[in-house]
Amino acid sequence: MSGGDADLVALARSLVGSATGGEQIEVAVGRSTSTSVKVFGGEVESFTSASTDGAGVRVIRDGRQGFAHCGSLEPDVLAETLAEARDNCRFAEPDEFNGLAEPDGVAPVAQDGWSDAVVALANDAKVGIALELERLTTGIDPRVTSARTTAYHDGWGESAVVSSNGIEVFQRSGSCSASTSPMARADGETQMGWAVDASRDPFALDLDQVAADAVQRAVRLLGATKPPSSRRTILLEPRLAITLVSLVAGMLSGDAVTRGRSPFADRVGESVASPLLTFVDDPTRSESIAADEYDGEGLACRRNDLIVDGVLQGFLHDSYTGRRSGEASTASAVRGVRSLPGVGAQLLVMTPGERSFEELVAGIDRGLYVTSFAGLHSGVNPVSGDFSVGADGLLIDGGQLGAPVREVTIASTLQRLLLDVAEVGGDFEWTPGGSGACSLVIDDVAVSGS
Repeated sequence: MSGGDADLVALARSLVGSATGGEQIEVAVGRSTSTSVKVFGGEVESFTSASTDGAGVRVIRDGRQGFAHCGSLEPDVLAETLAEARDNCRFAEPDEFNGLAEPDGVAPVAQDGWSDAVVALANDAKVGIALELERLTTGIDPRVTSARTTAYHDGWGESAVVSSNGIEVFQRSGSCSASTSPMARADGETQMGWAVDASRDPFALDLDQVAADAVQRAVRLLGATKPPSSRRTILLEPRLAITLVSLVAGMLSGDAVTRGRSPFADRVGESVASPLLTFVDDPTRSESIAADEYDGEGLACRRNDLIVDGVLQGFLHDSYTGRRSGEASTASAVRGVRSLPGVGAQLLVMTPGERSFEELVAGIDRGLYVTSFAGLHSGVNPVSGDFSVGADGLLIDGGQLGAPVREVTIASTLQRLLLDVAEVGGDFEWTPGGSGACSLVIDDVAVSGS
């Protein structure tokens, strides 16, 4: 082991080694550093840099689970945290499904998420990236004279999970991003745009593309009106298509299923979507900035098929929901060192179709190209699947992008939207968040306006 991983693993191992008979101990430790630069009007608006250490200790005995966390890696603090977790365990309600993850023999797919370039970048260079992005953004179109926020962010960290069940893993990563929110003004109207790029290398950030994309998103909505209500084919670009897929993936978690809060429970093997739609959770995809070797409980990450050719393949599980469901963990535990593991998708990847975005538009006679959603958290019911969210975008008539529209409401259910997918675009891209996405065309959706 190198210095960093040997140090963190040794700290965790020292606590795990104190487990007594009948007691299970899991320790997650980590350290991280992040920087955030925001600029406005050619000046630095804020600059923050922070480093954090932390640990989470889980103790399980006789089905009872205790957890405690701390913001230090000092040995005496870690010892106190273990004592607190043991004390919490004594007062917890027993649950037969509580238990640590068991090694399952799946070999990890090696990932290299570390970035020496991010770690080495000087602070003045970080400021320079943000200022350059703002300069580019305000120099493209005379209707854009300022950006509400232009920012550079980065972060890097390392973590380890060690348990008395024989798990002992270490991983580290680093990345950066640049984003801008230009304001376009014309005839007393203001519209906002936004775009971002992320990378493991600050010199690979495409500032020209970020600026151009953000400005286009702002100016094309100038003059937007509220259209009459109608039923239209909607077109979601990759960024919004993966947002929809993420909502569905949340309903495919073992936690939602075991609690009776998923509309897809008991439907494995059934057609729940258009046969054109396939998406998986695959954190082994090294091309993505979100690739990982291990999940939050120290099991090797692996590909988990969710919906393939429209057929539901299964659900995501951590060790707890796996036991409760009578199934194995799918290595889908997500966590921070200060929290207990929970179930979640780690890296969603859609399988692309064949036609480009432009060809998708040309094939739609009466539609709506959606450029943004609003109210997703309040407008989507994760239990019933009811979907009613605000949206902005551009009308599509006769295969051509047309007038901008705003304040429309798209109403349906997630189940219906999945079944009505008419085409999956061939415009596959890795999003700044790490997901692999492509456009979706969905037929006959209610679009409410005036």
